[in-house]
Amino acid sequence: MASDERSLVVYVVSDSAGETGEFVVRAAAAQFHPIHADIRRAPFIQDVSALERVVLRAKQTGGIILFTLVIPALRDELKKLSQTYEVECIDLLGSLVSSFERQTGQSSRQEPGLNHVLDADYFRKVDAVEFAVKYDDARDTTGVLKADIVLVGVSRTSKTPLSMYLAHKKYKVANVPLVPEIKPPSELFHVRKEKIVGLTIGVPYLNIIRKERLKALGLPDSAAYASTMRIEQELAYAEQIMKQLGCAVIDVSFRAVEETASLIMEQIRLQS
Repeated sequence: MASDERSLVVYVVSDSAGETGEFVVRAAAAQFHPIHADIRRAPFIQDVSALERVVLRAKQTGGIILFTLVIPALRDELKKLSQTYEVECIDLLGSLVSSFERQTGQSSRQEPGLNHVLDADYFRKVDAVEFAVKYDDARDTTGVLKADIVLVGVSRTSKTPLSMYLAHKKYKVANVPLVPEIKPPSELFHVRKEKIVGLTIGVPYLNIIRKERLKALGLPDSAAYASTMRIEQELAYAEQIMKQLGCAVIDVSFRAVEETASLIMEQIRLQS
């Protein structure tokens, strides 16, 4: 996190996976740069004791709670707990479900996880997520040849978060770090350029990100990894490789993951 950023802790509570709540929080947080949303999921909640633990953690960290609970008893209990402990609590689905019930004259099914029905789309998403994990950071370079999208770029250009976000859109993504001292995998040069997306970033912005990363690791921010000279060297090398690949290049400076992912998906659609 950059030194001028503030962090807001948001607990996403759900009786399902909590993906819907997380996406909503990220979309809202993107409107408040440089505010950073520290999202902490509490998925598959089934009992009151689990709710109370989350509320207490939110109280201790000064966080807020956003929830997507479809079981009325859990919703009501969380609201009571949040009032008791004076924690801000936002019901994402309750008002909408109530409106549906009024308009249709039909009670909701009150079944968690119905938007994750085990259909073909669901399994494609699961496969894509597993693929992104397996072929992250070029741990296994054979994934480059199997991927729908291959991301390349220097360290801290959001390759891994983008891979995971795109996986939830059912794209199989491999990512390859570009480091001057390490030759890129040969497989990279046997992939159609339309499948490859290069990620670049401004030097000052990357300098801030890397310094904050070093601090988070308990290391001095004066290390070569975050020096302007080293960053310029890496970016020049990455630019050279991207030119060899003939791939599209996207500048991720000051862009949220969701925005960059949208640009990548549009690029892939145009090339397909």
